[in-house]
Amino acid sequence: MSKEKSYHIQTLNDLPGIARQFLEDFGHRKVFAFDAPMGSGKTTFILSLLNAMGIEDAEGSPTYSLVNVYESPMYGKVYHFDVYRLNSEEEAYDIGVEEMLYSDGICFIEWPEKIESLLPDNTIWSYIRRNDDDTRTLTVSA
Repeated sequence: MSKEKSYHIQTLNDLPGIARQFLEDFGHRKVFAFDAPMGSGKTTFILSLLNAMGIEDAEGSPTYSLVNVYESPMYGKVYHFDVYRLNSEEEAYDIGVEEMLYSDGICFIEWPEKIESLLPDNTIWSYIRRNDDDTRTLTVSA
């Protein structure tokens, strides 16, 4: 049985509360795929999640390093992937993505379609869409 939930983001000030609610709703899960067009707020929302997890030294998107690794006092190991620059799933294997996906850590993935066949079946898919009034809607399918 799948579960779908939507969050409406009117301003950046809404992000801390929505990040806390997202973690309350889905924080027991491990792998989160964030699907959204460039500039829709994937990184910004993930940084809000990391902050809500007690991670104060979160960096921006790992565009060049492909993955940033954090230690959350509440959730343990957290991986933030940005696989936009990968040209193949073989490259993902080479950097150990599969090992991280199937570890006990929590994984937040930007551009998940690049490695979709590597993702666990129970991956939580999150879609961020920009609305006409420049607000965002985050829809989560679990």
